[in-house]
Amino acid sequence: MNSAFITFEGIEGAGKSTLARWLAQRLQQERIDCWLTWEPWEPRLREVLLEHSDLRSEEELLLFIADRAIHTRHIRNALAEGKTVICDRYADSTLIYQGYGRGLDIAWVRQLNRFATGGLEPVRTYLLDLPVEVGLSRQQELNRIGAEELAFHQRVREGFLTEAEQNPRRFLVLDATRPLQALQEVIWQDVRSLL
Repeated sequence: MNSAFITFEGIEGAGKSTLARWLAQRLQQERIDCWLTWEPWEPRLREVLLEHSDLRSEEELLLFIADRAIHTRHIRNALAEGKTVICDRYADSTLIYQGYGRGLDIAWVRQLNRFATGGLEPVRTYLLDLPVEVGLSRQQELNRIGAEELAFHQRVREGFLTEAEQNPRRFLVLDATRPLQALQEVIWQDVRSLL
């Protein structure tokens, strides 16, 4: 495989962005063409989704799905150019946060995700897992989703672990309380095997 689509998932404060940035830099050092991206992706939708507190659950979901449809088009283009795509959050986050967290119908959220992505799934998803209290204590800036009640974040963590258990070939669950260097080593060995 010359390129791959890799995602980082987990609760707030798990270290997704830090490790996604590190992996992109490491690939560039190895002269592997890559694109680092994140969700929500489209700037105008990102602002509404992360800052506007008056959204209903259904409205929030549909905005995330619209953002994903736009974003996936760009991800497909990058993969077609032979780039490895590293994405900080993707469809799993919508399934977990809006399905398990907000209580929307999980089968419906899955169907909307499939529609928005055209079935594009990552070859590997690194799920960074840690206790909710630890993750939230690491947050420097809380957006409106990060500021949700503790029970919401517990449902999100349980949702991620449930999905990972149901799809062990794609998910690699990592203990995000481990030192950063240890996590980097595990991820790099796995990425080398993928590429």
